Amino acid sequence: MLLPFGGPSPDPAPREEFGLIGASGRDCRGRINTENSRPVCLAQDGCLDQETQLMCPPTPGLRKVMVLLAAALVSASVAAGEGWREEGVQYGQVGADVVLSCTGAPGRSGVEWRRDGAAALPEGCILRDGDLLLPEAELAAGGDYSCHDGTGQLLRSVSLRLGYLPGIPSVTCRASDYENFSCSWTPSVETFLPTRYITTYRTQPSQVGPCVQDPGHPHTCSVHKCEFWSSYRLNVTEVNPLGSSFRLLDVTMQAIIKPDPPEGLVVEPVPSAPRRLRVRWQYPASWPKQPHFQLKFRLQYRPVAHGSWSMVETVNLSEVITDAFSGLEHVVQVGAKDFLDAGNWSEWSAEARATPGPGLTVTPGDEATTNAGLESPAEMPSLAPNPEPIDRSDPMEKVAILISLGIFSFFILAVVLGITIAVWLRLRKPSKDETKKHDFLAAAVHMRALPKAQIL
Repeated sequence: MLLPFGGPSPDPAPREEFGLIGASGRDCRGRINTENSRPVCLAQDGCLDQETQLMCPPTPGLRKVMVLLAAALVSASVAAGEGWREEGVQYGQVGADVVLSCTGAPGRSGVEWRRDGAAALPEGCILRDGDLLLPEAELAAGGDYSCHDGTGQLLRSVSLRLGYLPGIPSVTCRASDYENFSCSWTPSVETFLPTRYITTYRTQPSQVGPCVQDPGHPHTCSVHKCEFWSSYRLNVTEVNPLGSSFRLLDVTMQAIIKPDPPEGLVVEPVPSAPRRLRVRWQYPASWPKQPHFQLKFRLQYRPVAHGSWSMVETVNLSEVITDAFSGLEHVVQVGAKDFLDAGNWSEWSAEARATPGPGLTVTPGDEATTNAGLESPAEMPSLAPNPEPIDRSDPMEKVAILISLGIFSFFILAVVLGITIAVWLRLRKPSKDETKKHDFLAAAVHMRALPKAQIL
């Protein structure tokens, strides 16, 4: 049986129950014993689902922190529940038994209940000692109820609002720069009850702060002045008069960075170049103006009449399209991403359009010729490939390549020269065995040439 919200608990040892629900819906409930005002975590299986990214505390110190965090969530939930304790309003859960008490009745007999001013009550309701019991109440059973005595005098009126417990919200975060990030969420269950959200974050050194909600943008919050290398754990708690549920999400700036689209996109034809378009743009205003936070860009373009896009990447703030179709209007967009490839590409910028053409300046003397040319049938644009060579290389890059090739050639030449000298010296130097052999043969020849008497 579900007692009126805020009513006494039948448990002789009052306990406040807090919901520790995994992202997959598994119930990891625990309790806090309020009998002696000493919070104790009694979770059944010891941890939450991995999807909530809350791991079991491995050390007593971390366990104490988690108990305090759970106690804080319970306190916030209870405080929020007290905020819905409106006079004459009672909340109930769909599918549970709901009891409406006629507290103003002097006796428990002769009480009549009405709904929305009529005697017709929901099917299956039971009158018990002056109280009205709605077994397994349905959502349609909500309404304004009143109890009257035997004379029809009003004793008490109550507005019954039925709904569901909060589900675990789905949370996503995004950073448009390296100094701030924002998160948004969507509820997973339509509760049909008034709902509030508590949004906080915690960093690794256990620094806790609020994720500030913007009343003008519901279901969003922001964290400002972030530390680049820090990891943040975001807590989004959904609270309604029946209970609460929360989602924990670990956030790193490198993973959620997603710049805003580039701004100031301009496309214009190149004079005397019928197949070229010059495109330029600017950094998004939200990106920090710091040299160590650079962006790279990708450019997509196509003729308006065609469906396939061509794409070019660059680190510059301008680009020349060299393979446009002469005489056809082209649509161009540009996107941005962190230069070191962290995070995700931005959304595409707003479209800009231009038509490549000759772009020649018309003088007054050539006006008649121009008008005559306009009267002739328009020449269909050529779809043949552009014969002009496309050179997207940087002159400094060519110089660097030439220098590298020169150094490499010098190194190879030095090695070859050294090896040649070493081989030549080795061939020039006689070995010790050859020297001894040469001396022995010389002595033998000399002794053979002497007279026998001299030898003896």
